[in-house]
Amino acid sequence: MQAALRRRLGGLRRALRGPEAAPRPRCGGPGSPLALRCWSCGSPLRGAEGPPHFCPGCRALQPPEPRPDLFRLMECDRSFRVDPQRLQRRFRSLQRAVHPDRFGQRPPKEQYYSEQHSSLINKAYQTLLNPLSRGIYLLELNGVEPAQETDCDADSVFLMEIMEINEKLAEPKNEAILEEIETLIKVKQEELTKEVTAAFERDDLQEAKKLLAKMKYFANLEDKLKNKKIPS
Repeated sequence: MQAALRRRLGGLRRALRGPEAAPRPRCGGPGSPLALRCWSCGSPLRGAEGPPHFCPGCRALQPPEPRPDLFRLMECDRSFRVDPQRLQRRFRSLQRAVHPDRFGQRPPKEQYYSEQHSSLINKAYQTLLNPLSRGIYLLELNGVEPAQETDCDADSVFLMEIMEINEKLAEPKNEAILEEIETLIKVKQEELTKEVTAAFERDDLQEAKKLLAKMKYFANLEDKLKNKKIPS
């Protein structure tokens, strides 16, 4: 009797609750690198190798993350200091794995993904190799607005130095002067790179931002110098 009563009560509770909702698929949260299943064979992708990600079942290349962490992609610490040789080795290793030439006989979707990965890897390598772009990217990751040249407008001595170099570049072409400017820009960029490194290491992001703004000025001068040296 009691057993029958328990069964009836259980049925009543289930009726009041209504049909049970299907369990919601779990996702990896912000920056989750993958869909839940492989686009090609449907295998679960939990534990897939990466990045770049290959399906553990059919080995199909999966799409890149929408907004990947370039430091993580290139297996670098999230730091202004990077090892250029290690970065280059990682770049070559990734490109060997995903280069479009390897996917010529694969489905069109996988060919497209390989092109996306290859482009992303190139972007990551160039961004992290160059001190200026690496510093700006690091600021962005820390929620700081990108450095602008106006960030160092208060430094009148620095601006005068930039103005003088610009005036020299505007003069008729003179190889000796151009070599002198080239050396000066290189020295200044090396000095600023050291100062930016120190600013990031003491977590002074605003100082790093000001120094990167100065580096932008010298990067622009470098571009003008290259254009000036092109034979007319």
